[in-house]
Amino acid sequence: MNKQHKRIIMIGPVYPYKGGISHYTGLMYRELMKHNDVEMLSYKMQYPKFLFHKEQKDYSNDSFKIDAAKYMLHTANPFNIIRTAYYIRCQRPDMVLIQWWHPYFAPCYFLLERFMGKQNLVFVCHNVFPHERFPMDKLLTRLVLKHGKHYIVHAREEGKELTQIKENPDYVVTPHPTYNAFCFEGISKEQARDRLEIEKGKRVLLFFGYVRAYKGLKYLLQALPEIVSRLGGQVQLWVVGEFGADREEYRELISRLGIAEYVNIVDTYTPDRDVEQYFTAADLVVLPYVSATQSGIVQIAYGFAKPVIVTSVGGLPDVVDDGRTGYVVEPENPPEIARAVCRFYESDMEQCMVENIRKESKRFSWERMGEVVAGFMDHKSGKSIE
Repeated sequence: MNKQHKRIIMIGPVYPYKGGISHYTGLMYRELMKHNDVEMLSYKMQYPKFLFHKEQKDYSNDSFKIDAAKYMLHTANPFNIIRTAYYIRCQRPDMVLIQWWHPYFAPCYFLLERFMGKQNLVFVCHNVFPHERFPMDKLLTRLVLKHGKHYIVHAREEGKELTQIKENPDYVVTPHPTYNAFCFEGISKEQARDRLEIEKGKRVLLFFGYVRAYKGLKYLLQALPEIVSRLGGQVQLWVVGEFGADREEYRELISRLGIAEYVNIVDTYTPDRDVEQYFTAADLVVLPYVSATQSGIVQIAYGFAKPVIVTSVGGLPDVVDDGRTGYVVEPENPPEIARAVCRFYESDMEQCMVENIRKESKRFSWERMGEVVAGFMDHKSGKSIE
């Protein structure tokens, strides 16, 4: 085995599990496999059904499938977790790399850490603390993350939160890599709009992903009347993602604002192969978040060379060059959102921003992520921004 070719065990969700972290883990695995011997350990059971009522798996598209993945870990079975820990210990890896995003996994990973022996343990922290905080979340997070040797985060604020868990943590802040793996057909904007039956000449905005209060959709809806007024009514906002129990509140808001004819709601989980048509059809992707660490939605947008509007929360401003690849606005501020959307169209910024996004492709590449991981195996310190 040469100096660069190391043995890594990765732990996290992969196909057929749904969601951005599953996609992320699969793409990270593929990148690390180029120069390493990587074994992918995923979940035999991720969440109990009484905690996560929706379907956790999606078999409709296997483009993210990892043939060699082992679905070994039952996150709520201590005997299974201990067996998995001893399996990892016997493999003698150069690195154990774990995806971390929610304290639900704390008991499982705590047992893994305790029984798998001393390892070069690296956590990829999608969130240090969860978006929706709850009692004891910090205690549970510290229980696990304090044992890490290195950390990868995608926002400066996440690095600061690590210092609440561990003194002088060794981490790298690196941009969330681009999700360019959703471009299955390479369809044109015109073809995408034909599929979605969007009239010619419409300005199309996209809000994509699970609809949760912290994502601030209501502020984008509140901005829409001014956008419609300034742009002469040739506007469509597509809201594509599953709603929770508050769906009717959004429908009432849309009705009260008188914008129903300008809003298309697709209230469902979007299969991987359907992602392309929505992003390709859009001119601009809007993330009016109230709070955030980082967002895979920005990186899906960049994968399709689509400009974005984000709020100045968490790590979102770190990945958007204001005025060049999109706009950064204040959170909970509908007038600012409206001004940014109108400035984009009135100043005819689309093509310029598309070119700037393409120029940034190296910064958001999975190759850069591979370099970060290699640095940890070579015992290089972090605390830098890639």
